[in-house]
Amino acid sequence: MSDSLHALCTDFYVNLRLNVKMELPQSRETILDLFERLRRDHPEMSALRRQRDEISLEAPQSARPHRWVALKQSSIRAGVVNPTNSVEAYGLHRTLLELTPFYLSVSPLDVDYLELLFGFDLAAPGNHDRIVADALLAGSPLARALDAAPGAGVIECQPLVGVVLDAGGQVEAHVEVKTRRSTNADDNAREEPISVYVTLRHFGRVTDAAELPQRLEELAERGERLCEDSVAPALLAPLRETIATGNL
Repeated sequence: MSDSLHALCTDFYVNLRLNVKMELPQSRETILDLFERLRRDHPEMSALRRQRDEISLEAPQSARPHRWVALKQSSIRAGVVNPTNSVEAYGLHRTLLELTPFYLSVSPLDVDYLELLFGFDLAAPGNHDRIVADALLAGSPLARALDAAPGAGVIECQPLVGVVLDAGGQVEAHVEVKTRRSTNADDNAREEPISVYVTLRHFGRVTDAAELPQRLEELAERGERLCEDSVAPALLAPLRETIATGNL
């Protein structure tokens, strides 16, 4: 994993999602056994939280990298924030995929899709949508159309593109730019970031649950290549430059 990806953003994270077709076990013993097993590898993950439809285990926010796992009725998710290398980025995810078939009784028939998300947060003050429009649309036909409109002011600009990565249509990639409107009047408060999400999703049939870690490696390889070759130079770098120059 290239250090250049970290250098272009404020925070970088890699999230995993395994979606299943039937409800996952929700018993106390099953969930605690899985979480305790994960803690053997990551003892800093010590906070157990329960919300209305989700149970999660996570490390303190100060931990570097910050790791979390969350279990819902039909999905299990995990995330690693600000990893410094590939081992940190994917270690938790690989372990989770190895353990899930045994602790949560996930069979190959049950697998709906496997998803890997690369997230990039760029701290930015001011009008996020204007920043995105200036950085990514400048000189385009769409930008010229907006500039020609009387009194035009950009209030929403969140590009989203999806593509198929293989001939069989089993692997999809979606690239999304997410903006947020500031509602905080305190200029000294932490600004919400502009986020760039690169999501890869594998829909292919799984014949053996032991294949899941291999699917993860394939998505990680494709995702890193997409981020480094396309997303970093075409999206992250222009956004970072526009934010730095204050070109609003």
